[in-house]
Amino acid sequence: MSKQTMSLTLHIWRQPGPDRPGRLVPYKVTDVSPDMSFLEMLDVLNEGIIEGKIKDVGNYGPVVFDHDCREGICGMCSMVVNGEPHGPRRGTTTCQLHMRSFEDGDEIYIEPWRAKAFPIVKDLVVDRSAFDNIIAAGGFISVNTGSAPDANAIPIGKRDADEAFDYAACIGCGACVAACPNASAMLFVGAKVAHLVKMPQGQVERESRVINMVSTMDDAGFGACTNHGECSRSCPKEISLDAIMLLNREYMRATVKTRGK
Repeated sequence: MSKQTMSLTLHIWRQPGPDRPGRLVPYKVTDVSPDMSFLEMLDVLNEGIIEGKIKDVGNYGPVVFDHDCREGICGMCSMVVNGEPHGPRRGTTTCQLHMRSFEDGDEIYIEPWRAKAFPIVKDLVVDRSAFDNIIAAGGFISVNTGSAPDANAIPIGKRDADEAFDYAACIGCGACVAACPNASAMLFVGAKVAHLVKMPQGQVERESRVINMVSTMDDAGFGACTNHGECSRSCPKEISLDAIMLLNREYMRATVKTRGK
C-alpha cells in the first residue's frame, strides 16, 4: 500500500529585493508526505520549480528562505505560516513543524517577518542584524582570560540557575517581534538581560547593559510593549512575559543609579 500523501496550495511572498515590490504567488505541490518537515516541503517545492515540474508564476525562481540547523536551535527558520510566526504549533520552530499539522487540500500562506527593524532582503529572508546590534551593545560579561574555572567555584542558587537557564533558551529568532502588533523586541531584550542578571558573572555590567541594550533597541525602530502577550505565545522556546517585567525593573533601577552618580 502506498503511503498517503497530500496536495497543497501554497501562497508564498515573493519579493526580488529590498527595494522591489512583493506579492503572494500561488504554487501547487503534490506528493507531500505528512512526515516531512515544513522546510523539507519547501525543498520539494524548490526542486519542482528548478526542474520545471511546478509552474513558477512570475519566473521568480526557487523560493529563498533562511535555514541552518533544522533542529530548533539556531532560530533561522523565520517565517509566518497562516498568520502565525513559525506556524500553528506552540513551542515549535518552523523546521520542527511537520506537514501532519495540515490537511490534504489545505491552502497555506507563507510570509516573512513584518517589522520596520527587520527589512526584507528577498522573499522570506529578512535582515535581523538589529538583534546582533542589541547583543553587541550589552549581551556580554567581563571575565579574565585563562583556563575555565571549576563549575562549582561560584555557588549559584538553584532558583536563580533555573531561571537563568530558562531565559537563556531564547534563540533570537524574532518571532516575538513578528507576532507583536507593535513589532516590539522587549521579550528578546528582556530574556537576554534577565539570564545575565540572574548570574553573579553578569553583575559587572548590570546597569550599563540594560541601558545600552534598550537604547540600541529603540534606535533600531522596534515598537513599544503594550502587553498584548502575543510575543510569549509565539515564542518557540516559550519565554515567559516575566522577562519583560524584569527588564522594566532593571531599566528603572539602572537609570536611578546612574542619575545619582
